[in-house]
Amino acid sequence: MEIQIVVTLFVLFAASRIILQYKNENVSKRALIFWLIIWGIVTGVAFWPNLVDRLARYFGVSRGIDVVVYFGLVALFYMIYRAYIKIEHLERDITKIVRSIALKDLDKKE
Repeated sequence: MEIQIVVTLFVLFAASRIILQYKNENVSKRALIFWLIIWGIVTGVAFWPNLVDRLARYFGVSRGIDVVVYFGLVALFYMIYRAYIKIEHLERDITKIVRSIALKDLDKKE
């Protein structure tokens, strides 16, 4: 029972942080919804751990915690992939901006 209290307090804290970030326009509505769903799932797992065991049996995994770890790893790899793509786009944009500024400076010197 104590774990449900701790998880609930943590989820409320985390949800309040993401809502605050959304209100300050630091995250998109899509990110807000994503994280609220994630924290809702965490709360659900804390209160109904048997659901995770059923999910594990459905996927042919022996323990519930294993399926949580597997899904967590898949989610992390996806998020790393998304961050990598975003960084690539930023690098390309920065290169274009620097090239444009350099060409303008070159024209001014001539």
